[in-house]
Amino acid sequence: MAAMENLFSGAICGIIYHLCSGQPLTIIGSTGPVLVFETIVYDMCSEFGWDYLSFRTWINFWTAFFLLIITLTDSSASVKYITRFTEESFAALIAFIFIYEAFAKLLKIKDNLQISTLGGGDCECLLNDGNVTANVSECSINSGTYVGDDCYVLYDKFLMSIILMFGTFILSIALKKMRLSGYLPTRIREVLSDFAVIIAIALMTSADIFVGINTPKLTMPSTFTPTYSGRGWFIPPFGTNPYYTAAFAAIPAVLSCILIFLDQQITAVIVNRKEYKLKKGSGYHLDLFVLSILILITGYLGLPIYVAATVLSINHVTSLKVETEASAPGEPQQFLGVRKVFEEIEQRLTGVMTFILIGVSVFMSKILCYIPMPVLYGVFLYMGINALGTLDFFERICLLLMPMKYQPDRQYIRHVPIKIIHFFTFFQIICLGSLWAVKSIKKISILFPIM
Repeated sequence: MAAMENLFSGAICGIIYHLCSGQPLTIIGSTGPVLVFETIVYDMCSEFGWDYLSFRTWINFWTAFFLLIITLTDSSASVKYITRFTEESFAALIAFIFIYEAFAKLLKIKDNLQISTLGGGDCECLLNDGNVTANVSECSINSGTYVGDDCYVLYDKFLMSIILMFGTFILSIALKKMRLSGYLPTRIREVLSDFAVIIAIALMTSADIFVGINTPKLTMPSTFTPTYSGRGWFIPPFGTNPYYTAAFAAIPAVLSCILIFLDQQITAVIVNRKEYKLKKGSGYHLDLFVLSILILITGYLGLPIYVAATVLSINHVTSLKVETEASAPGEPQQFLGVRKVFEEIEQRLTGVMTFILIGVSVFMSKILCYIPMPVLYGVFLYMGINALGTLDFFERICLLLMPMKYQPDRQYIRHVPIKIIHFFTFFQIICLGSLWAVKSIKKISILFPIM
């Protein structure tokens, strides 16, 4: 998000993917599990003293090679063995990553608060090396501790960040539900619902500008250059690494291939569920072929790997739902399908337009710099919780605390005893917790794709 070349390359990859791929409703991006794997590889390279970008280039090369073999051997047909259990566990993991990161980033703002004094009293900062300084920025950078009787921490930035984050989240939820409201004309309610997130971002950014508190803002580079000044546009295959690292990269590439295959295909399976009533056929093989070529290109450019983004894709499908306009009082609206552009094109246009707008955004850096980061954390929180709301897994978790007379009328509740449903839910929670634990423990985190 901080680098122009990442935004621009993401837009180009997205456009290529949507023009060539058979999955028009799938949004492409850098997803949570892939970013987790990137962090694991970076830590491994730091431990061995290898150049991360060069080693990563060979991982991408081997990953693309393995994905091409999968495509040519018709191995994508194995997606038929992916059950609802795996789909929802994977989608829930990514949704929880969005929610967790939103709160984790918000709490980090508290570590960079400024200090003031009451009545001109004494207040100093004790640094980790034992030195003392009165420089607020130096104290924040070095995680110093304030000592003195008159130190007064300014919590205005943190409190304003909380307001911006939860304000964005609440506004997005409220405006999204305006479509079902009895207020305002139908057309206005539809516009407010369709552009709920954008309106929420605009309103909370305006509030931040009006109040004038120095909240952390979205940083955008002013020039189109690599974010890291110590590298060029193309990554040298070896750099300072030994030559054997090219062959050794095949080992983590196997794990990367497993992760990308599951990330891409599980998202595609979720999007192609029967309940979404899509008419265009799926293209699992073609999708994987296009992504393998893109992974090879982004590896040599040192850019993030782009695969199907589960949370974004689910929100994309949800935003394109078409439901009955009129229903009896108290009766829920009936889902009819997704919006169609042409008979032969099932919303490929919206995906292409999404990434065209992302590409255009690199020329709007001066405007984007006004957006507070807590507002974006609110968007992440909204996306994570909104994605959870579409999962039967989350509904079954709610059933654990719900008396029988208030339980919804679902097929599985009719045909399966509630004790068996609760046991199944507990087992899925344990599996999800194990997956999170493996991801979080550095010593075994390399096994995350296998889990």
